[in-house]
Amino acid sequence: MLHLRLLLPSDRTDEVVELLERTVGTAHLAVLAGAARSPAGDVVLCDVAREAGDELIGDLRKMGIDDCGSITVENMDLTLSRRADEAERAAPGEGADAVLWEELSEVTHEESTFSATYVAFLALATMLAACGVMLDNAVLIVGAMAVGPEFGPLAGISTALVQRAPRLAARSLWALIGGFVVAMALTAGFAWLMDVLGLFTEDMVTADRPNTRFIWHPDWMSFVVALLAGIAGTLSLTSAKSGALIGVAISVTTVPAAANAAVAFSYQDLDQTWGSSVQLLANLGGIVLSGTLTLLAQRALWARQRRRDPAVRPGPSGG
Repeated sequence: MLHLRLLLPSDRTDEVVELLERTVGTAHLAVLAGAARSPAGDVVLCDVAREAGDELIGDLRKMGIDDCGSITVENMDLTLSRRADEAERAAPGEGADAVLWEELSEVTHEESTFSATYVAFLALATMLAACGVMLDNAVLIVGAMAVGPEFGPLAGISTALVQRAPRLAARSLWALIGGFVVAMALTAGFAWLMDVLGLFTEDMVTADRPNTRFIWHPDWMSFVVALLAGIAGTLSLTSAKSGALIGVAISVTTVPAAANAAVAFSYQDLDQTWGSSVQLLANLGGIVLSGTLTLLAQRALWARQRRRDPAVRPGPSGG
């Protein structure tokens, strides 16, 4: 269930309450007349089944409630109520399949910000991966994959393509490209420092490295894994099962490929630099492609479900 808190002018309360009462899947409607101070007006509280939430939020935005007041949505982990159970049974579809597009846009917007923290995490992950490839240590590679925050911008690009949101697309691209450029430059400097200290050597770059050599030897399996990871990551975002993102993070060779490209370039090993760069681009492209197709499929399936069983019952006038 979702909990909605609406702040709105008093003269808009009746039409909003009418909409909420007509929406299948709502429960626990409460109106606090005159309770709002900034902006001044009423407070309307309501619980709604997740599968009916996206359409309801869209209708509230069409009414301009986000302009004249505010719309706050919270996920409810536990609701003990017969009315809530009835509301979830009445709502069309399954809550786990529902996509809250506003929530997805907000999450990807936050995760796609080119900030000092984002760059720091990406740079640290790339440096950890550099240690992993030089030591041929698979454990360090997995750890670096888990630390990397690059899935946020990738999901942002997919969301922007589906939602036709050019600002989100530009923001995500800048975070993705700019973040990797800075992280790889810092990792090249880190490799130089480690070489000066005698902790990295050229022999470590040219060694066979059986545990990590796949990083600079891209093949079609790398692309297939990226496609599957993109689907899993997108589903984890849209279904609010964020725990699956850890599995996605350690299944694709983005950060390790960037790290190996930076280290190999610092030692002028252009073959490894090129192979790692191809691996990086293949993984990034595969995730964006499958993520976009997953969102398009979810939108099409949910639209079909809505046409078959709409969430809002027509009013007396047929509205």
